Amino acid sequence: MGQFLTPPGVAGLLAGMFEVIEADVRLLDLGAGVGMLTAAFAARVLGEERKPRSLHLTVWEAEAAFISPLERVLEECVEAGRSAGVPTSYVVNHGDALRGGVDLLQEEDLFTRPRQGRGFTHAIMNPPYRKINADSEARLLLRRAGLETSNLYTGFLWLAARLLEPSGQMVAITPRSFCNGPYFLPFRERFFRLMALERLHVFDKRDALFSGDDVLQENVIMHARCDTKRRAFVVLSSSNGWPAGNGRVRTVPYSRVFDPADAGRVIHLALDAADDDARRAVMGLPAKLSDLGVGVSTGRVVEFRARRFLRQDPEAGTVPLIYPLHFNGGCVHWPCPGSRKANALQALPETQELVVPNGIYVLVKRFTAKEERRRVVATVFRPEGSLAGFKSVGFENHLNYFHDGGKGLDGMLADGLAVYLNSTVVDSYFRQFSGHTQVNATDLRGLRYPSRGQLCKLAESGAVGTRDQGAIDAAVDAMIRTSRP
Repeated sequence: MGQFLTPPGVAGLLAGMFEVIEADVRLLDLGAGVGMLTAAFAARVLGEERKPRSLHLTVWEAEAAFISPLERVLEECVEAGRSAGVPTSYVVNHGDALRGGVDLLQEEDLFTRPRQGRGFTHAIMNPPYRKINADSEARLLLRRAGLETSNLYTGFLWLAARLLEPSGQMVAITPRSFCNGPYFLPFRERFFRLMALERLHVFDKRDALFSGDDVLQENVIMHARCDTKRRAFVVLSSSNGWPAGNGRVRTVPYSRVFDPADAGRVIHLALDAADDDARRAVMGLPAKLSDLGVGVSTGRVVEFRARRFLRQDPEAGTVPLIYPLHFNGGCVHWPCPGSRKANALQALPETQELVVPNGIYVLVKRFTAKEERRRVVATVFRPEGSLAGFKSVGFENHLNYFHDGGKGLDGMLADGLAVYLNSTVVDSYFRQFSGHTQVNATDLRGLRYPSRGQLCKLAESGAVGTRDQGAIDAAVDAMIRTSRP
């Protein structure tokens, strides 16, 4: 179901982020599992010196095998409440949390009735992470609730936000993917009209929290409040992979994290002074990509759709097909004999829209391995050597390519662009808003760039074609220093 159960230490970290109120507390947990998060919350509020008047726990869980242990945990919460002198009760809903949440929204008629006292005061969640198809029941349910989204976890966040009463609080652990990109833009637009950020916590080590599960994305804990008025500041924090591990905490202006004036509604996480420096350096550059007359697109060849046109080796009537595996040593090496991937694409009328004119392009991997040092990995494609003599070339869908109106770039511009993209300052800035291994063309369009003249000067530096990170960074840092007024 795409659900990853919450370790105890993580549950305690989430519960500890709430501001506890002394009035009647009504908690919502969508996708409760065996009750780890709800139990952590109950332990937190019942352990406070100033306790709530009452505590009511509402949970949803779809997995039948979890219901019995979940009920035992909730009974222990009731007993703990009795011992603390706080009347405690619970409701277990066995079934689809999305359907239940949507039904509850309609029953409450939250569009027209006052919400104070009717909704939940707190919501705590570790929602399931799973893509949902456009024609799926989950997608249709969320449309009824007013959200178009492609992943379950953002759907759960939206429903919980809608079910909170004014000033109600939410703490949830989710992937960081909602922070940027076009797929989650509708979610960011709607969610942050309703909810105001209070704190974001990230984990420096990707695989420590859910070490027994195949979780590829970085995780973030978000504390937000149901309030249309944003706060002046947001708390940013991090730890080294374990809840009690060494970490960093800082308070920054709200607009530095989420700027409503930003059309992309991107969330930035600058966790220390070095991150601030990288942001200032990149944002202080003079050009947008469009100012340079340069575009960036995703490779047009989608392997499973073009499979009948693919050829393992070049032959008559084919053109080069470039995959990320052809990156080697900072250059493109083609063909790659014996590879699992095709090296060529048939040149036919049916494939004409899949190729571009052979020329000079800057290529950036769309996906990088977790262990790779840099998130943004760029190289220059040149029509020389084995790649010369072809009229067209195909770029596979796991590559982004920079181009001039669909055609090749000026050589010096391409060299300078590759140096800039491979710099540490770009990588550091990129990581502030991207918590997964995917580099979208939209993200690359959103960067600031040096001017054409500055890029051509980078092309004249000794950093062109090298894998020496020190040389690349020295050239880019010098360019940034000399460009400052």
